[in-house]
Amino acid sequence: MPTTPETTPETALEIALETALETNPETLPETAPETDSRQPAVTVLGLGPMGRALAGAFLTAGIRTTVWNRTPGREGDLTGRGAVTAASAAEAVAASPLTVICMVNYDATDAVLRQDAVEAALKGRTLVNLSADTPGRARDTGAWAGERGIRYLDGAVMTPAGTIGSPAGVFLFSGPAGTYEEHRPVLDGLGGTHTHLGEEVARAAAFDIALLDVFWTAMAGYVHALALADAEGVTPRELAPFAAGIARILPPLFEEFAGDVQDGTYSGAVNPVTSAVSTMAHVVHAAEEHGIDSGVMRAVEGLARRTVALGHGADGFSRAAEVLRRR
Repeated sequence: MPTTPETTPETALEIALETALETNPETLPETAPETDSRQPAVTVLGLGPMGRALAGAFLTAGIRTTVWNRTPGREGDLTGRGAVTAASAAEAVAASPLTVICMVNYDATDAVLRQDAVEAALKGRTLVNLSADTPGRARDTGAWAGERGIRYLDGAVMTPAGTIGSPAGVFLFSGPAGTYEEHRPVLDGLGGTHTHLGEEVARAAAFDIALLDVFWTAMAGYVHALALADAEGVTPRELAPFAAGIARILPPLFEEFAGDVQDGTYSGAVNPVTSAVSTMAHVVHAAEEHGIDSGVMRAVEGLARRTVALGHGADGFSRAAEVLRRR
């Protein structure tokens, strides 16, 4: 179309496009997909085994994912799968409305997050902390975030990295329910079971630390049992199925002990602490005859004997929970 004094090349192009669209909409030049700006986006800080698993699950779910790690080169195949590697933590945070950080502890996360540029980038955005630490550190981080206008959720991953993105994953969250619900569609990309435990920001860390207590105390008992059995000529594989049988009786005991402690009943009708002390002593003596360190079992035996000395020998071992809380 020739131009006139009233028609500039720019307006001529607009008229031509409008005419083409009216006659054949398919002739309109392609533009960048609208989903670039509307597609859900997340940033993952920390690319250890768990962080890489989290980022991979988000990518699999079709979520635009930006990643960053303190040590470059930890991305693995993430960039090949579509992840964007940011040059700095601040740049990574600025790329998404939601940032998920997963590092070894809160000393590591503080070193990354508590920098002026990162704090400025996080302001008005949401931070989900899936690093492991104590409830006290979770409260401190929540207060830090609130003072800087950062929306904060604390969380915990309760299953190994290999479960992330599958139905076997288990995630705990705590903090403002509205913030959690807003970002739930993206967090669901991690797969598995998600539980919001309440508004108090340290609730997830409290559950996490208590459950880790169960796990590592149990594993300490199991490796001690393997050493003791092996010293007596019982191979680890011979013992394993019988140990699994012991594990199967624990769930009902967990429920019974929880009721005892919450209700203050501590019934010892079936197995009083006085009887338990005797079996604990047998384990200690047998192990030490073989030169096996029995520090863990000696500590448990000592707790049981202290419970008896306080006049609770006829109670169940659940009474020890109340004794532990005494100062």
